[in-house]
Amino acid sequence: MPGYKRILLSWSSGKDSAWALHLLRQQGQGEVVGLLSTLNQTFNRVAMHGVRRALLEAQAQAAGLPLIIAPLPWPCSNQQYEHAMQQALQQAVETLGITHVAFGDLFLADIRAYREEKLAQHTSLAPLFPVWNIPTPDLAQQMLQGGLRARIACVDLSRLPASFAGREYDSQLLQSLPQGVDPCGENGEFHTFAYSGPMFSHPIDIKNGESVQRDGFCFTDLLPNCSPPDCPLKTAR
Repeated sequence: MPGYKRILLSWSSGKDSAWALHLLRQQGQGEVVGLLSTLNQTFNRVAMHGVRRALLEAQAQAAGLPLIIAPLPWPCSNQQYEHAMQQALQQAVETLGITHVAFGDLFLADIRAYREEKLAQHTSLAPLFPVWNIPTPDLAQQMLQGGLRARIACVDLSRLPASFAGREYDSQLLQSLPQGVDPCGENGEFHTFAYSGPMFSHPIDIKNGESVQRDGFCFTDLLPNCSPPDCPLKTAR
């Protein structure tokens, strides 16, 4: 159909990309046909968030969408990142026939400009920003009231105490955030894992594992809340 969008959604495993999926489906201007995630090859975890690949794959299954992985070395230069993204986008064009790439960015204009520039330079794909410029206090309430559930997987220790890692993203947490911390963590103060909401066919049952501090961040290892052999999720690192 002329003008019909086939959308690949940049998927961090967090609440903003999950809510972007919900809004894109509500808008009905195209079809989200896949999710794009970056994966740290050394640790087999979502880059920056530190979420296990098994949980990322569980999200894709619950969303009913194929997952395109951009594998990243560790450490990773910007050149290596861009190369991995270009290859992943080309794979999505060839296998899914995508025409657009959507991002869950909220208000960081430099990040948006970077994404727009790279897509224009290297692809014929058009960018979409479904949650752009929604005031973040309003967006946080919309997500919670809309049934999205998420847990904090990572905090920047220069902005938040380690005790915030592993906490539920809820009204109580929003009220306890220090002054100057964005309620959606858009400045990198914290990162989340979305485990339930209208974008999923079923919740993903998780529990908190060990919390570790590394390179100025505190990561809580989120685990599937089940045990082998009945657990459908792999619990390997």
